[in-house]
Amino acid sequence: MIVITAPTGNIGRKVLERIVAGSKPVRVIARNPDQIPAMLRNKVEVVAGSHGDAETVSRAFEGADSVFWLPPGDMKAESAMAAYVDFSRAGCEAMAAHSVKRVVGISALGRGWPRAAGHVTATLALDDMIAETGVHYRALACGSLMENLLRQIDGIAANGVFYWPSPADLPVTAVATRDVAAVASNLLLDASWTGVDAIPMMGPEDITFAEMAAVMSETLARPIRFQEMSMREMHDMTLAHGASEGMAQAMIEMLTAKNEGLDRRVRRPEPNPAPTDFRTWCLEVLAPAVSARQ
Repeated sequence: MIVITAPTGNIGRKVLERIVAGSKPVRVIARNPDQIPAMLRNKVEVVAGSHGDAETVSRAFEGADSVFWLPPGDMKAESAMAAYVDFSRAGCEAMAAHSVKRVVGISALGRGWPRAAGHVTATLALDDMIAETGVHYRALACGSLMENLLRQIDGIAANGVFYWPSPADLPVTAVATRDVAAVASNLLLDASWTGVDAIPMMGPEDITFAEMAAVMSETLARPIRFQEMSMREMHDMTLAHGASEGMAQAMIEMLTAKNEGLDRRVRRPEPNPAPTDFRTWCLEVLAPAVSARQ
């Protein structure tokens, strides 16, 4: 039995689509099961509820061999540690209680970073907590997700501009969620791996924000420009979108660390498990999304 959390999210949905194509039984934990497309929902067992709830995860993990674990990262949580570590305590207890064998989690690059890095620091603490349960664990240590740009899709479509609190010439380690989901799915279906390890998910290249704008301009066949914003502007915008002060501060700590090189401290693995480059992503994901807005 494979259990998938966050099955309606950007990564979890792709994992679910891949896993249900196989022959292994699948169970999902979903707060809103109706958000799962019927063609997928009809192929899985659904446990309705939050995977932060002890009773829910206890029911879901009964008889489970492998678990895909991804906290929702609630932006209204008091802090990043609350959103990732505290949220996952019940899940970790259930993993141990039900003798789950393998867990695959979505994590971040940056282990060993000497300063607070907000969401990254909390995510790495979660990795440690999962490993301490005794399960075999693989943390998919992601750079920045290309899909984060979709949060600015309206501004890109209407005004031809996107913003970030980074210099235009800053190299970004960016990965497509479909590559992350592919690796996660393969691990969930593979019963041979053991131990605890992290797999860097870094995409095939680093790309600056200026280069992103150039690629977007070419693939969208219209001028797109990048505009640097301040960390204060990002902080205030995060609050305006409903985040708590603690989560807004965690965002700023993470982005500051990324600007200082947090994502570029490790080499890309060979062979690279994340082959999708930014141009391909723009053609296959961003361009259709922009067209849908026009």
